[in-house]
Amino acid sequence: MVLANVLLLSQIAGHVILVILSLCMMVPLGMSVHEFGGHCLLFTTGKWREEDGMFEVKWSSTGFCSFPLFTAMFLFLISTLQIYRYSRMKEEASFLSLFIDVVVGIWMLAFSILSAIMVTLGFIVWCDGMTERFPSCETAAGQNIIHGDQDHIDTSDFYIEMGTAQFGAWGSFAISVGIGVIALLKLIQNHQVRNIKVSMYLERQKLVNQHQHQLDGQSTTPTVSEDNNK
Repeated sequence: MVLANVLLLSQIAGHVILVILSLCMMVPLGMSVHEFGGHCLLFTTGKWREEDGMFEVKWSSTGFCSFPLFTAMFLFLISTLQIYRYSRMKEEASFLSLFIDVVVGIWMLAFSILSAIMVTLGFIVWCDGMTERFPSCETAAGQNIIHGDQDHIDTSDFYIEMGTAQFGAWGSFAISVGIGVIALLKLIQNHQVRNIKVSMYLERQKLVNQHQHQLDGQSTTPTVSEDNNK
């Protein structure tokens, strides 16, 4: 019982942290897409023009930003529902409920690791283009680098936003691993308890049958002795 309470509290704490980390992904990624005029910075490439020193952009697909945003919203909703569910839980969860928790944990883990890799690699590709002109990617933030789109694109905060999104993505992956392990431990514990209960029931039935057999044997003994006397 103590172990079950500790695991339950750990799950609640993990989902609370996951809500915060999902916001660390959702908010900066959404701001980045808005500040770049609806374009996605991740995996965006280009080349520097010698005549005016501007960066001729080849925008990547918006899906590279849409998937991490979807993951952040998915984690936020699932964690919010799980916090509400766990805080109101008064009875031990069923085997089916625990199995669903494990499946959901696997999906959370898969989405978070894919998003973390996507954000990290995508930002590296963008920074590779920036460091062709600037000493570091951070230095390029806030510079007038994209010709023709200056009125629609704000590059002042992209480094902080992508750094925060990476922190949220990798943090979400780490917490999702912990939540998945806890869900699996609870499932294994529930399975072991069910097996123990079944074994105890079978053993009890075996003892009852043995006792009944002994009573039946004692009841027939006087009859046999009486027949022998006759």
